[in-house]
Amino acid sequence: MSRTSRDSGQGKVSPFGAGAVGAGATDATGTTTRFWWVRHAPVAHEGRIYGQKDMPCDCTDTAVFTGLARQLPRDAAWVTSHLRRTHETARAIVRAGLGGPDPIPGPDAEAIPDLAEQSFGEWQGLTYEELRHSRGGAFHRFWHAPAHERAPGGESFVDMMQRVARAIHRVLDAHRGRDIIAVAHGGTIRSALGLALELEPEACLAFTMENCSITRIDHIDGPGMGHGWRVVTVNRPPR
Repeated sequence: MSRTSRDSGQGKVSPFGAGAVGAGATDATGTTTRFWWVRHAPVAHEGRIYGQKDMPCDCTDTAVFTGLARQLPRDAAWVTSHLRRTHETARAIVRAGLGGPDPIPGPDAEAIPDLAEQSFGEWQGLTYEELRHSRGGAFHRFWHAPAHERAPGGESFVDMMQRVARAIHRVLDAHRGRDIIAVAHGGTIRSALGLALELEPEACLAFTMENCSITRIDHIDGPGMGHGWRVVTVNRPPR
């Protein structure tokens, strides 16, 4: 198979182009839409739960964004959540040489509230230890609460999965057959994987999503049998 997606100016080839090894094959009459999910850059949260709190992120590591620009496709549609950390991350990728919309957010880079991180309501601003203490010592192994538990004044992960799925289908309808760079959040990307793989909500929480990682999920339309989604890579480092 040929590798078709080239990087930003260095003549190298992205390992995750549409025809890359491991990408699989589809019927020639089918339509493939490629979602390139990028988790936002690190946030200085000081050990506190921030959820939908609108905090800035650290985009000073230029090597990270150069790596992202090398791996991500040109001529893509762009979307973000409505939170500033996704906007700052997207702008840093563009500055690193990929090229992209200006402004972000803007007419060519829609900010979609339904792609935001889970709202933790009254838990936002608490340290992890304070949350654990308030729950009488009961805590989830690697997340703030079980997937079906709704945070006071907030939402459950199940709630989040439902709104993210709505947003994904809307973006898919608007940009079918294209590459889509979606700069979002760890919970958002876990939800996208849950939609693609038809996972139980609790299983989605087992995915690790590092800052500035790439997760690519393809949607395939057209004739044939089997599932309509294909997962190409998960939590790939930016460099």
